[in-house]
Amino acid sequence: MIRMAVSLVLGTVIGIDRGAKRRGGGVRTIITVCLGATMIMLLEQYLEALYPGRLDISRIAAQAISGVGFLGAGSILVSGHRIKGLTFAASIWTCACVGLAVGIGFIDGAVILTVLWLAGVHFVPYIESKVYKHSRYMTLYIEATSGKEITHITQKLNEDQCFIDTFVVDKPKAKGQYFQIMTTFRIPKGVNKNAYLQTLREMEGVGIINEL
Repeated sequence: MIRMAVSLVLGTVIGIDRGAKRRGGGVRTIITVCLGATMIMLLEQYLEALYPGRLDISRIAAQAISGVGFLGAGSILVSGHRIKGLTFAASIWTCACVGLAVGIGFIDGAVILTVLWLAGVHFVPYIESKVYKHSRYMTLYIEATSGKEITHITQKLNEDQCFIDTFVVDKPKAKGQYFQIMTTFRIPKGVNKNAYLQTLREMEGVGIINEL
């Protein structure tokens, strides 16, 4: 009962944190995964006590870790040029690990993991934004009216001594649609990112440019 109660509390903390941001399935999904994983480990111990030496206590837990992936896969959404739900999918997997740890009695480890996970989710993005602010790399989503504009964009980047890391073009499937470009490149030192982005937006034949 203590382990199940701890699992409920930790799952609630993680679930509320995700739900408060309107990210993913929220607290009910997380609680369900955490309690289910805890029950798996309690079942492992029960079977070991009932049939000592006749079962591999790690087999069911291993299947739980791999099987919970279907929940994560269902929470990942691809919308246009953006991917959403990756963090929530990872949260589900991590919460399963927390539940397994609580179920086997490793409550200290489960609590520490929860605290560190919450700290990482909340504080690392702040550090990340500070670092990315000074990064010279840019990832852009660009819509161009024709293939000729694609050539002009690449020429512009080369002329400005930008190092092109990736440059992927999706051709339109019907008339009137734009060529879609995903590119990552590094701008030279001393060039302002916002000013350079505005320069690209002013190019003829360019419809939309969004920085990712």
